Amino acid sequence: DFNLVNDTPLLAVNGWTKNTDTNLYDFINNNKWIKNILATDISADGTLSGPNLDIYKNLLTNNSINLIASGGIGSLEDINNLKLILCNECVVGKAIYENKISLKELKNAN
Repeated sequence: DFNLVNDTPLLAVNGWTKNTDTNLYDFINNNKWIKNILATDISADGTLSGPNLDIYKNLLTNNSINLIASGGIGSLEDINNLKLILCNECVVGKAIYENKISLKELKNAN
């Protein structure tokens, strides 16, 4: 989990209740053994306002990881935008609950 603080993604702990001083990019760069990352932008989670493409693109550009993007996904266009930056997986929660994306549409999103 990360939260944007002054446009810097900082890791968050304790169920999103506490920001750390640890930069997300630094953490990933210092732990190259990590190959799969579920990254939740808690500043966008549940908003349906779109994922933080800049953060996710930066993670994918500078690292050899499998990224599961989470937070803010509210439409098929959001999923397609993630695919454009070569993110192959994402978490779609509230968009399904709020009927913004149907399960049938998700099935064909590949």
